[in-house]
Amino acid sequence: VETDIERGEYLVQIMGCNDCHSPKRMGPMGPEIIPELMLSGYPSDRPIVDFNSPLLKQGFGMFYPDLTGAAGPWGISFAGNLTPDETGIGNWTEEQFKIALTQGKSKGLENGRPLLPPMPWFNYTNMKDEDVHAIFEYLKSIDPVSNVVPAPVPPSGQ
Repeated sequence: VETDIERGEYLVQIMGCNDCHSPKRMGPMGPEIIPELMLSGYPSDRPIVDFNSPLLKQGFGMFYPDLTGAAGPWGISFAGNLTPDETGIGNWTEEQFKIALTQGKSKGLENGRPLLPPMPWFNYTNMKDEDVHAIFEYLKSIDPVSNVVPAPVPPSGQ
């Protein structure tokens, strides 16, 4: 019998959460998740790159090499810390998590700013409550990582 935590781990894996929320290092086969930083978001000790590219001015998007940060017409966004640390989702309720995931609201607050690209929250608007619960249970079960992710940077000129 599959537990909620096992189901949540499966969902996190197939939904690609690690693609953006887990810092990576280059290995022999390309980017590899740094196990002790799994799902901790954009590393707070990493400098923020000044994306001053003509491609951005043309509407293109660009990613940091490990995909934890992205820049585009929306400015620069950083993948959040999904670990159960207080700098992540440690103080969140399951309802806040559901609002963030299914309604695209920052910190799961009804009046929160919209989650920025590349977060594909709109793909999860019809997610079943039991799947949201399983993901939340899994994320609460992983090792906490203290990492305060930077606030988004608005597009230049704003």
